[in-house]
Amino acid sequence: MVDFVNAVDAFIDDYFNVNIPDVSITDVIEVFIIAYFMYHLLVWVKNSRVWMLIRGVLIIMLFFLVAAVFQMNTILWLGEKLVSVAVTVLIVVFQPELRRALEQIGRRKITSLFTWNILKTGAKKFDDSTIVGLVTACYEMGAVKTGALIVVEKDMQLTEFERTGIGIDAVVSRQLLINIFEKNTPLHDGAVIVRGDRVVSATCYLPLSDNMALSKDLGTRHRAAVGISEVSDSLTIVVSEETGTVSYAREGRIVRDVKEDELIAELKRLQNPEEAVEAFTKTEKEGK
Repeated sequence: MVDFVNAVDAFIDDYFNVNIPDVSITDVIEVFIIAYFMYHLLVWVKNSRVWMLIRGVLIIMLFFLVAAVFQMNTILWLGEKLVSVAVTVLIVVFQPELRRALEQIGRRKITSLFTWNILKTGAKKFDDSTIVGLVTACYEMGAVKTGALIVVEKDMQLTEFERTGIGIDAVVSRQLLINIFEKNTPLHDGAVIVRGDRVVSATCYLPLSDNMALSKDLGTRHRAAVGISEVSDSLTIVVSEETGTVSYAREGRIVRDVKEDELIAELKRLQNPEEAVEAFTKTEKEGK
């Protein structure tokens, strides 16, 4: 390795008359270590609510940049004072996520720390069979007025909510979902979290939305669906126990009483935004 680096250095020096600093084996190892930890840090940020915070911080920074360009001195003075307490505020707000990340590092084996594994994330695409299973189960439960709450992950992992329930780790199917939400069964109360093609947890507790603009007709199940959509990029399907209607919540808003093809289209957009929804609907009709 050293001979190769020296040869490259000599080639650049001879042909381009440019001197580059000496690179040792220690420098190469140091770069790989930094890259490894930066990679896992970015994965953790992407799969947690920290990413949403970073986007908010970038918007605020852009706001202060505009203030600097136009010499808005009062705003710049306020921004300077806020920076001094911003780090402390971030630590307090995201204390649970930071503690959980350190706990996960402590639980891992030493050998696994030096293995470059691609972590599984909520970005995994699910199959069309999963969409069919979800939609079929929801409308069958709606026909008999069985309440259901199903959270389908997108990019952000819902690990903190997954831990509030009971782990399942089973392939998504119509029969499984109907059995979970059957009345008077141990798993029917709470939400189911779907990651990729698998149900990972049931009886999960979700945060309730405190949005005062929501209709007073909405019960706890619907408010929980909106609540989880406010803190994540997931899609939550709700089956009403009172009316049997199917709704979905996403990005802090709820769409009530949707038809089967509408729910299929929304799940298809979640599965792969680049694909045309019409192609999937056409394939399903041809299959029937």
